[in-house]
Amino acid sequence: AVFPLLWLLVSAFKSSGEMLAHPTTFLPIEWTLENFKTVLFTLKFTVNIKNSLIVALCTTVIATFISALAAYGIIRFFPKLGNIMTKILITTYMFPSIMLVIPYAVVMNVLHLTNSRVGLVLVYMSFSVPYAVWMLVGFFKTVPIDIEESGRIDGANRFQVFTQIVLPLVRPGIVSTIYVFINAWNEFLYALLLVSSSTKTTLSVAVKTLEGADILNWGSMMAASAIVVLPSIIFFCLIQNKIAGGLADGAVK
Repeated sequence: AVFPLLWLLVSAFKSSGEMLAHPTTFLPIEWTLENFKTVLFTLKFTVNIKNSLIVALCTTVIATFISALAAYGIIRFFPKLGNIMTKILITTYMFPSIMLVIPYAVVMNVLHLTNSRVGLVLVYMSFSVPYAVWMLVGFFKTVPIDIEESGRIDGANRFQVFTQIVLPLVRPGIVSTIYVFINAWNEFLYALLLVSSSTKTTLSVAVKTLEGADILNWGSMMAASAIVVLPSIIFFCLIQNKIAGGLADGAVK
């Protein structure tokens, strides 16, 4: 499973000529950063990287905040109705993405949000929030009500109890919602269909445009692909212990 990724990363440092002349060699004969320079500065992928970061970060922050409030409200105020709601929300994942393209396009057109990062964030949130709510409900169930009542007795209001007592206790669950960032960073279909301006396209769409050339530059393709996958891998490795522990705790408790 790791080998294709290693091949991708190592090949990004090979020249295009070397990749064609010695396609089966693993390590480059001569290491070069020319492919990355071409992708970042000649093809101006820095703009696409900025767009992907803005969309993914906004989606993650807003979706996590909304999902935490929703999951807490379900557990504390509407437990019976909440269980039904979470099951209904998770059924949205039963539908293939291509099936929802036309409804999303119609709604974004009515709201005048086509070809905009704001519209893309709203679309991503529509299928990120149900997933995050479903995941966080299990974590909020593990918080004893006695702890919240103790906080209320000490003079904290409901919002202070939520932010200062409950959220720190479900921190592993909050961290686990990083999958929202990874999904938003890698999403391709809606970014391709809902955004047409080259200055607003995300990185995954920009990589796809490299295939349209008459002669595919494999060096640029490898470098661009490495730029796409590296942030998710690095981010995941930094917090993998918290994600693994959080998912295990949510499954057991």
